[in-house]
Amino acid sequence: MFKYLATLGAIAVASILVLATPAVAGQSVQASPQDAAMCASMLRALDLTLTQAMLVPASGETPEYCYIQGIISGRIRFHMQLPLQANWNGRLLNIGDGGKDGDLDWADHRLAEGYAVANSNTGHDAGTHPGASFGSEDMPSVIDFGYRAIHLTASASKTAVRRYYNRAPEYSYFEGCSTGGRQGLMEAQRYPADFDGIVAEAPVYDYQTLNAGHVWMAQQVFKDNFAANLAFDTDGDGIPESLTKSEILRDTVIDQCDALDGISDGLLADPSSCNFDPDRDLAEWMCPAGVDADDCITRPQLQTIKDFYRGPVDSSGVQITKGLALGSEYGWSRNVYAHEGNNMTPFRLIYGLDHVNYLFYEESPGVPMPIRNDITQVPDKTATPPEFAWWEFDIDDLTAGKADFMMSITDAKDPDLNRFLNRENGKLLLLHGWGDSEVQLQPTLDYYRSVVSETFGGNLDAAREKARFFMVPGMSHCGGGPGLESFDRLAPLRDWVENGNAPDYLVGEHLTDGVVDNQRKICPYPELATYAGPAGGQNDRANWVASNFECR
Repeated sequence: MFKYLATLGAIAVASILVLATPAVAGQSVQASPQDAAMCASMLRALDLTLTQAMLVPASGETPEYCYIQGIISGRIRFHMQLPLQANWNGRLLNIGDGGKDGDLDWADHRLAEGYAVANSNTGHDAGTHPGASFGSEDMPSVIDFGYRAIHLTASASKTAVRRYYNRAPEYSYFEGCSTGGRQGLMEAQRYPADFDGIVAEAPVYDYQTLNAGHVWMAQQVFKDNFAANLAFDTDGDGIPESLTKSEILRDTVIDQCDALDGISDGLLADPSSCNFDPDRDLAEWMCPAGVDADDCITRPQLQTIKDFYRGPVDSSGVQITKGLALGSEYGWSRNVYAHEGNNMTPFRLIYGLDHVNYLFYEESPGVPMPIRNDITQVPDKTATPPEFAWWEFDIDDLTAGKADFMMSITDAKDPDLNRFLNRENGKLLLLHGWGDSEVQLQPTLDYYRSVVSETFGGNLDAAREKARFFMVPGMSHCGGGPGLESFDRLAPLRDWVENGNAPDYLVGEHLTDGVVDNQRKICPYPELATYAGPAGGQNDRANWVASNFECR
C-alpha cells in the first residue's frame, strides 16, 4: 500500500523516490522533494510521539499525501492523511468513529477535497479488545473512549498541521455519525474550543440508555422460544428464514401513512403525523385462532410491535426512552428480529451484546457467554471471572441508577452549549434519519429541543442561527435505506462557519444502481419539504427533483 517509507535516516532516499514517480492522470500536483522532506521530518517532532511518516502514492481519485501515525498517552493511536503542501485547503478535519471503535478510519474523499484528516482508535485496539471488552478492569481506556481520546487527537492533529504546513489550520471541523455523533456532541459540551464546526449525525448521546434498550429489545424477541419474533420457520429446521411478517408490517405502515406528506414515494416525511394503530391497522393480518403461520401475526408478535414503537419500559412501566419511528420498519429485519439472514443475532443486539458486561456497571458483573445467541446456556457464577449473560440483564438497573457512574463518562446529554455556540461562535449541524432502526430519532429531536430551551431560552429562531437539526426521510443509520441518504454533510457546515450562510436546506438523493431516482430538499426543523412543482404531478417520479420542493 505504501510506496515511500521515510525514516530519520532516509530523507534523501525518499526524495529520490518521489522524483522518480510518474504523473498520475487527474491529479494536479505531484509530490516534490520538499514534500518528501517535510513528510519525513515529521518523525523528528519533539512535541508529538510519531511512529510513521511516509508518502502514499495517488490511487484512483485519492491524491498523493503524507501519512503519519502516532501514539498519545501510551494507549491512543491516531493517524493523519495530510495533503501535499499545494493541495491543502487550509482546513483540519477530525472524523468520528462507529460502534465501540478500536481501529483507525480513513476519509479519502475528504483528503481529495483538500482537508488534513485525523482519526484515532479512541484508546484501544479492537483486535486485542473486541467489542466492549476494553472496559474490563481498565477505567482509563473507558475514559479515553468516553471523551478524552477525541480531545487529545484534536490537539495532536492541530500540532501536526502546524508542523507540516508551518501554519495553523484556518478552520477546524469535526464530522461523525453514531458513536462519532456522540463524540461530536461531547466535544461541543466538554471541549468547546476544539472545533469551529461540528457535524453530529445519528448521535448515540444517551449512550447507556440506548445500549440498555438494545438488550431489552433483544430480550423481547428471544423470550418464550421466540414467540414474539417477526420471522417464521417455513422448513421446520428450527431456524426462521421467512420475513413475510416483517414485510406485512412495513407495507401496512406505508399504505397507511405514505401519502400524508402529499407525495407517494414510499417515504414518511413526518412520521409524527401518521395515526398508525397496530391493533386497528393490522387486524386483518392476525393469525386465525392464534395459530402462528408465515403470512399472519400472532398476539405476542403484535404486542412486541407495539412495544417497539413505544420504547423500552422498566418493570414499573417507566419509559426508558422513546421507541422506533414509523417508517423505520425497512431495517427491522436486520436490526430487531432474529432469523437466518442475520445469523439469529439482530444488529442491535451486537451493539449491546457485551455492553452490560463491561460498560454499563461501574464493576463488571462477569464475562459474556461463549455462544451469544443461545439463551439456554447457564452462566457459571463460580468461575473466575464469573459469567454474565445479556438475557440476565434487568432494565430496572437503569432506572435504579446503576449506570450513573458510566453515564458520567460516556453520555453526551448536556443541553447547555453556550460555550461552544455562543462564546466560541461554533456551529452545530445535527442530523438523523427517520428510517434509522439502530438508533431512534425521537430522542435526538428531544435533545435538540432541550438545547433550544437551555442554551437559547426557548428561542428557536436564535437557536437556528447556531444549531440546526435535519431529519432525513427514509434514511437508515448513517446512510442507506430507501430514503434520501446521499448528500454532503460537511460543505454546508463549512459555508455556515466561514461565510455565515446557515443552510436553509440540504439536497438529498436516493440512488438505485448509481442512478438518482429521488431527490428533494431536506429542511431544518421544524420545516418540512413540501411539493411545489407542476400541479398534479407530485406522484410522477420525473418531478422528484429538489427545485420542485419548498421548505415550509
